[in-house]
Amino acid sequence: MFRYILILTKEGRTRFSKYYVDIEREDRVLTEAEIGRKCLQRRADQCTFMEYKDHKIVYRRYASLYFVAGVDVDENELAVSEFIQNIVETLNSYFKNVVSTL
Repeated sequence: MFRYILILTKEGRTRFSKYYVDIEREDRVLTEAEIGRKCLQRRADQCTFMEYKDHKIVYRRYASLYFVAGVDVDENELAVSEFIQNIVETLNSYFKNVVSTL
C-alpha cells in the first residue's frame, strides 16, 4: 500500500505531496525534509530503494525533480519504480516538458 507520494526539487523543497495515511502536519514537514536529505545525499550509482522507519522509500530522479513513493515493506520496489516512471510519462505528455530528460 502506498503511504505517500512526493515530488521534491534538487534543493529538497517539496513541490507536491499526497498522503494516503493519517500523519500530523508537523510530522509531514519533518518527514519530507528528512526524506529529501536522504535522497539528495545518495550518489547516482546507489540503489533508489531504501528503508525508512517502518516502510520503504522508492525514488527516481528526472532532471531536477525527485519523485518519491513511500510504500509498505512488502511492496515490490521494481513495480513501484515502474509506477513512478508511468506517472512521469503521463505528466510529461499532458503538460509538455515536465521533465526534459526522459
